[in-house]
Amino acid sequence: QVQLVESGGGLVQAGGSLRLSCAASGRTFSTYDMAWFRQAPGKERGIVAAITWNDGYTYYADSVKGRFTISRDNARNTVYLQMNSLKPEDTAAYYCALRPRSVGSVVLGSTYRDWGQGTQVTVSS
Repeated sequence: QVQLVESGGGLVQAGGSLRLSCAASGRTFSTYDMAWFRQAPGKERGIVAAITWNDGYTYYADSVKGRFTISRDNARNTVYLQMNSLKPEDTAAYYCALRPRSVGSVVLGSTYRDWGQGTQVTVSS
């Protein structure tokens, strides 16, 4: 089990930016696929972005393409989500997730083993 701790959420006006961070415990962070999911009240949790460990492949949900960027710093055991041009519809709890094996689609939450506690992002209009 790897402990994941998110930070960086908050309240921002539409058009603004935030950077989320997710720090992972353990010594094999570089071999994990990492992802960000989000869940708004009354809605199902969905993928935001993912990054694989071996080739750095990145995936983005259509709703955030061109606005969000996922990156990782293996030396710091940290994955980031840079969010620009934020919209009110981006308001949600954002969760960091990890999977130790690249099995199945990166968009499937069921393929991720460990999850953070979440950080709230609220975008005002």
